[in-house]
Amino acid sequence: MKEQMKINPTELKEVKTELMRFFMGYRFALDQMKTKIDTLKSEFKHIHDYNPIEHVTSRIKSPESIMRKVHKKNCPFTIEGIRENIRDIAGLRITCSFETDIYVLRDMLQKHRDIKIIEEKDYIKNPKGNGYRSLHLIIAVPVFMSDREEEVLVEVQIRTIAMDFWATLEHKIYYKYNKDIPNHIKLELTEAATVAHQLDKKMEALHTEMNVIKANNQAENELEVLELDGEQFHLPTNFLDQLNRVNWI
Repeated sequence: MKEQMKINPTELKEVKTELMRFFMGYRFALDQMKTKIDTLKSEFKHIHDYNPIEHVTSRIKSPESIMRKVHKKNCPFTIEGIRENIRDIAGLRITCSFETDIYVLRDMLQKHRDIKIIEEKDYIKNPKGNGYRSLHLIIAVPVFMSDREEEVLVEVQIRTIAMDFWATLEHKIYYKYNKDIPNHIKLELTEAATVAHQLDKKMEALHTEMNVIKANNQAENELEVLELDGEQFHLPTNFLDQLNRVNWI
């Protein structure tokens, strides 16, 4: 009978401490990214008339999930091997109102000097076979600890409300189903993704049209107001029109 290998408590404690640092790095990186997104949301709220960011969620993969991915990718089962080969341990999902908002937000993140977008996968312009749409970014975030500075990777997924709705329900339909998915269900899901995409396009077109109407109304309202030394006078449209006709101005 083989003797059971004894685990050295001191070595085990060292591994646990290093693992704690490993997960803390991802937590700190996520916190930094969430702070940047919160800053953008606050700016949009107080300066701009429109906030494209609807919802933000985050997560860190569990040790069990990381282990499954290590075996799937057949990468070295070491802290460094995991860090180099698994890029979605820290995840941030941002839900936007419209498709164009996704690229506006991506461009804003690119302008931050302290982070780097090192990989981009555009599943909006190039959807997956099942109809899945989303913009995936791998972002390197600098994390400063007491004895080191690390670049930690965060996967950022940016999608619309419709894209997120489809992806969430698709995941629920497939969750823990280990057999082949029936073809008719695959086709129905792909069709549903197309419908969701058409809804995105329709709602964005309506949003754009309303912005034009609002801008025109605002321009008309500005013509009806005369400001002098801080005091505002209302100018009826027919008053301006009458003066213009007699060429008084």
